[in-house]
Amino acid sequence: MFCGSCGAKLSANAKFCGECGTTIETTASEQRETPAAPAFEIDYTLFGDDIQLVEIELDPGESVVAEAGAMTYMESDIRMSTIMGDGSSSDGKSLVDKLVGAGKRSLAGESIFMTVFQNGGSGKSHVAFAAPYPGKIIPVRIEEFGTSLICQKDAFLCAVKGISIGIHIQKKIGVGFFGGEGFIMQKLTGKGLVFLHAGGMIIKKELVAGETLRLDTGCLVAISETVNYDVAMASDIKSGLFGGEGLFLATLKGPGHVWIQSLPFSRMADKIAHAGHTGENKGFNNPIGEVTGGIGGALGGLFKS
Repeated sequence: MFCGSCGAKLSANAKFCGECGTTIETTASEQRETPAAPAFEIDYTLFGDDIQLVEIELDPGESVVAEAGAMTYMESDIRMSTIMGDGSSSDGKSLVDKLVGAGKRSLAGESIFMTVFQNGGSGKSHVAFAAPYPGKIIPVRIEEFGTSLICQKDAFLCAVKGISIGIHIQKKIGVGFFGGEGFIMQKLTGKGLVFLHAGGMIIKKELVAGETLRLDTGCLVAISETVNYDVAMASDIKSGLFGGEGLFLATLKGPGHVWIQSLPFSRMADKIAHAGHTGENKGFNNPIGEVTGGIGGALGGLFKS
């Protein structure tokens, strides 16, 4: 970009020429070509392997929002405040708008309050968040996958302030009853980084238009909004009754992206509860208990989440 009067090179979005003082007029087409800058960029570091923690570096004035109770540690310049809702523009400014937003979060099984962490100092500062159970933390930049992500209800950990954290209601009866996530899921909307967590390993798959992926109903972490989510019966009744995978599988149809977890928390909790119920073997095997336990396990496969 150059000055039309003296030919001097100008910086982007310059209003005046530094050489001759001529006012620079920007055409409408030039204004449209200028990309909108993000609110801010944040740096982060992931620590750990199977039980992870994310440390976020904030410049002065920058903020992140997180679920209540997710913070592990923060440095002295970090200012912490509790808000109703998620602090995004979609929350509105009136008390009624905030109550509606908080009510939506309560429907998703989340706290109506969230915590904002802002760097109130003059230099860089750090705050860290950890997942509530063993698994992975993954960073996702929402705008790279559309305008929104649909997630399981407890997948959200933290995000840059400005991300809207709402609800997505499943309109298909079968998905609501047998999809493993219920009728209500989380919907994350906006531009910027969000951090999701889930159990075990997390893998991302990209589905082309028309491509279908079938998976255990409890293993779904998140999908982009373009993915069609439904449930379907297993191949046959015998497999559903005795195969241990349940009667229904989640069916995802592209285009779009899918995030899958290898160890849903419900599956891990079931194993822990089962181990606690059976107790330690003291050297005597009860054949009746073994038979009834096997039958119970077979029937339990019908209703696995």
